[in-house]
Amino acid sequence: MAESKPGFTFLGKLISFALIGGLVYFGYGMIQKGGVKLPAMPGTAEEPAAEVSTLAQEVPTLDAAGTYAVPADSTVVIELSEYAGYAGLIAANGGLQPSAGSLFTKYCGCKVKLTVSEEESWSALNAGRLAGSATTADVLAVYGRQFRVKVPAQIGFSRGADGILVTRDIKKVNDLRGKVVAAAQFTETDFFIRYLAQEAGLPINPLGSLDDSPSGDALNLVYTEDGFAAGDLFLSELNGKGRLAGAVTWEPKTTEVLQGSQGKARLLTSNRNLLIVADVLVLNEGFAAAHPQMVEGIVRALLEGNKLVRDNPESQLSVVAQAFKWTPDQARAELQKVHLSNFPENLAFFSGEIDAAGSFGGIYQSAVLAYGSQLIPNPADASRFADGTALAALKAAGLFADQKVAIAPIKSASGGTVETDPLLSKDIRFYFKPNSAELDLANSENVANLEATKQLLAVSPGSTLLLRGHVDNSMVEEFRRQGGEAFVRQQGLKAMGLSRDRAAEIQRQLIRRYNVDPKRLEIVGRGWEEPAGPDPDKNRRVEVQWFTLE
Repeated sequence: MAESKPGFTFLGKLISFALIGGLVYFGYGMIQKGGVKLPAMPGTAEEPAAEVSTLAQEVPTLDAAGTYAVPADSTVVIELSEYAGYAGLIAANGGLQPSAGSLFTKYCGCKVKLTVSEEESWSALNAGRLAGSATTADVLAVYGRQFRVKVPAQIGFSRGADGILVTRDIKKVNDLRGKVVAAAQFTETDFFIRYLAQEAGLPINPLGSLDDSPSGDALNLVYTEDGFAAGDLFLSELNGKGRLAGAVTWEPKTTEVLQGSQGKARLLTSNRNLLIVADVLVLNEGFAAAHPQMVEGIVRALLEGNKLVRDNPESQLSVVAQAFKWTPDQARAELQKVHLSNFPENLAFFSGEIDAAGSFGGIYQSAVLAYGSQLIPNPADASRFADGTALAALKAAGLFADQKVAIAPIKSASGGTVETDPLLSKDIRFYFKPNSAELDLANSENVANLEATKQLLAVSPGSTLLLRGHVDNSMVEEFRRQGGEAFVRQQGLKAMGLSRDRAAEIQRQLIRRYNVDPKRLEIVGRGWEEPAGPDPDKNRRVEVQWFTLE
């Protein structure tokens, strides 16, 4: 047995271990989205083993609607989560606590108390126990008509906080057909994977347990308590039974899982250049109706706070770091994962006129479609929530006139699109006149499909599309009978040309109708070389491959 070092007694070892253990215990904490605390140590009481949560068959019922009553001291309570995307609100307030010198006091005549919680306090907001909160646009679609809130402003876009991790054999979203992925139900992680599956033509099949039999024709989802637990479950499965093909989580759990996977996992995509996770300010509906001037002041202060952080983030590191108990370096790193929206970006977000980002209506409707009629049987319209009164008043006053829309792609060190691996492929059936490349624009499905194709570019700055034209291969044997292999080759060349011309027509329409940059569209004709199956109708198609920056 090895000897102890001189002077290092058994009692000394015991005391040292206790001290080290105590430091480690208190140095670890629960991690939340956008936060930078270290995770609880595996096996401690703080972090039970990652497990699948009970599958909710319907959206939770919120407490009955009530109106937030402004207290006598005019202090309004707005709840946030620990996330750098809310830095503008903190900068406007000079911290979390109410302040007579804050921008909120200056513009709305009220003081604001910002609280930080990771609870989804939608019942408290609905019932009037909170004046406001912040969430993502997709959540509004989930809770629908029962959610009595108004959205007067966009706060920003998450740009890299959320990510989809997969096993290394998964190259694109389509490869998840028949696989099982972990996420957190009714959160942006759920919406994120559902949105991409919808674009790839994959139905969703929720499972109640990892032991349930997955559907071979769908993307199968299991749910955990939150996004971090989804990452933990994926990592444990990578090193165990291997029942998961992926997980949707957020930083810093994304990096932690990648490092812990020993090369078994890869990042399929993050939302760094997928602008579908949009943070919005939500206010209690009764409060907003009773205090329109306060709402206008709150929105103005938010936009001024966003400007402070956008123009000079270094000047706001201290107040943001103090609010979330981060170091300035941690605050600086987290701010790089968000885009704080300015005034013209807000106008464009709600009007849908911005070309380089998702819109409120588009994201909202995408969430309705992604969750489906089983979970959202009677969806509310997005207009039920969006309230542009405050933004209109600020515009009429001529404020923020010098600001410009500035949402650009974020390129990695390597730059460029991921040319070899599209994020997803989708087959779109465009209706052409027989043996022609002329698109029938009288057909409403053609117009809808053009809009859906354009939308892929709109929600992902810097992304490109490869339009792959295809034609029906059902006549090949007839051509062979008529003239042998020489005639088949001759007709094959014509089919190749026709398929390319059809892809070129889609390209032309996207440029003409939506002013899409031609550099973002490539075409190729594949003739009848890549049939989708025996159905001739399905083979007369244009396949859209979506390449995103990562």
